[in-house]
Amino acid sequence: MVKKTFLVLICFIGLIIFVSTLHGQGSKKTITLPSGEVIWDLNGEWDVFFEHYGSHPFPGTYPQIFRITQTGSSFVAIRMIDDPYNFKGSQSLQGELDKSGIKKVTIVGASGSMVTEAKGQISDDGNKIVIDDGKERRVTLTRK
Repeated sequence: MVKKTFLVLICFIGLIIFVSTLHGQGSKKTITLPSGEVIWDLNGEWDVFFEHYGSHPFPGTYPQIFRITQTGSSFVAIRMIDDPYNFKGSQSLQGELDKSGIKKVTIVGASGSMVTEAKGQISDDGNKIVIDDGKERRVTLTRK
């Protein structure tokens, strides 16, 4: 009887340690700024789908891959492949994050000559971003 109680106690303590370790790790898709603010970590490669609509539909839709580099709350996205209107290595997005998501974002196109302010929305799990200028362009990013 004492052996069974001791075994159950050891298992219970092990379970508590395991759960507390998992809980302490938190979300791996966030970073904490020096100010203490917790924001999304967008670093890495993203699959991208461009949609042109409204008064500017002629470029159509096409896929792309972005590499996002984040420094603090600022981020920049670079194209990883050529697309019909821009070359590999050119800047595609730049923006700022805050605790509620994307504070501001700019779509950079046509080799840097076309800059459009847009609104961005990050999904609850941090794996999808939709950026839309509300007039002509929608960019959907999915974390790889």
